Formats: sequence, structure tokens, C-alpha cells
Amino acid sequence: MIAASGLRWTLTLVFALTTAHGFRRAVIPGATRADRVDHALHTAMGLAMIAMVWPWGMDLAAGPQIVVFVAGALWFVCAAPFRGGEGPRGEGLPGALAQAVLMGAMAWMVTLMDSGDMGDGAGGGGAMQGMPGMDMSGSAGAATMTLTDTGPKAAAGVLALASVGFALWWLTQAFDRARAVPETATVAGPVPGGGEAALGPACHAAMALGMATMFVLLL
Repeated sequence: MIAASGLRWTLTLVFALTTAHGFRRAVIPGATRADRVDHALHTAMGLAMIAMVWPWGMDLAAGPQIVVFVAGALWFVCAAPFRGGEGPRGEGLPGALAQAVLMGAMAWMVTLMDSGDMGDGAGGGGAMQGMPGMDMSGSAGAATMTLTDTGPKAAAGVLALASVGFALWWLTQAFDRARAVPETATVAGPVPGGGEAALGPACHAAMALGMATMFVLLL
């Protein structure tokens, strides 16, 4: 999907870092089952985003990815009210809804790139040459495909703006957590850093910004 090699490698690095964080949190001892599912979905999203920026990603089966991300969107919507996290019940609902939107956006993006397995069963890249609503001429410069229909272009624009908004919200959380002083810290003793607590929302912000970039490239 990405034609510019510099941007391709930059996004690959961003998604690789967020994927590594998600995988580490999914397998870390002591994590709750809900946290493991959350981070397993984040890991799947990161891997899918890495595939999207490379030509070989077009050849991956779209069906399983769509199922995973639709299920992920439903998971975040349905499970959020029952997880209080570190605060009162329902405190994590805004973040869960943001995750649900991004999961749904992933399913939509994968659907756009799906060749539909029509014709003689050619690979994803070749079959996409005739996809309605898609321009494969590379006129956008940085992208190998752009949207041509008004509806999908508008949807991509809305999702890009939403992703940026989510990223800014998570960045705010990351900064707040990085500055926070744990209640167990003493004035006289050293104050533990808040880097670990800030890492989660920082990775969410990086993923959202990467997704916003992908949506902008479709315009």
C-alpha cells in the first residue's frame, strides 16, 4: 500500500514497537484474562498494519482478518462496562469505545483492500487493479492506491480525524501518567518513574497516529 520506502519503514517500526508491547502485555504473568484478550487483539492489529504497508500484505486472506477485527470491536464494546480497571466501574469505557472504533476501522480497511477473489483467482495485488472505487495509479505519490468514490473517501477522512483525536487523548493520558507520583512514594526517598504506566497509552497513541496516516494516504 505504501510506495514511499521511507514512510513504509517508519510505519513498520512504529507498528512493530506497538506490536511488541501488546505481545509482552498479553503474556506477562499476573495479567487478567480481559487484559490478555485486549493485548492479543492489539498484537493482531499491529501485525495486520505491518502487512498493509508492504506489497505482500495484499496477498493475505482478508476473511480471517475481518472476523478478528469485527470480533475485537464487539469485545471492547461488550467487555468494557464489566472491567473497572484501576478506577470505578465504567471508567475505561471511553478508551474501550476508541479501541472498538479502531478495530472496526481495521475491518473496513481490510475489506477495501480485499480483491474479492473474483476472476481467475489471481493474487491480491493483480486482482485489485480492477477494484471499483480504487485508483491503483499511484497518483498520491506515497501510496500505491487511493479511493475514488465519494462515500469511501469521506469515511476515510472521518476515520483519519477520529484516529488523530484518539491519539491526542491517549498522549494526554501518557503524559499525565508519566508525571504522576505513586501514592507509596515518600518525599525523602526516590520517586519511581511513571514510564511503565505511560507506555500503554503511548503505544495506543502511536498506533492511532499510524492508522490516521494510512487513512490519509487513501484520500
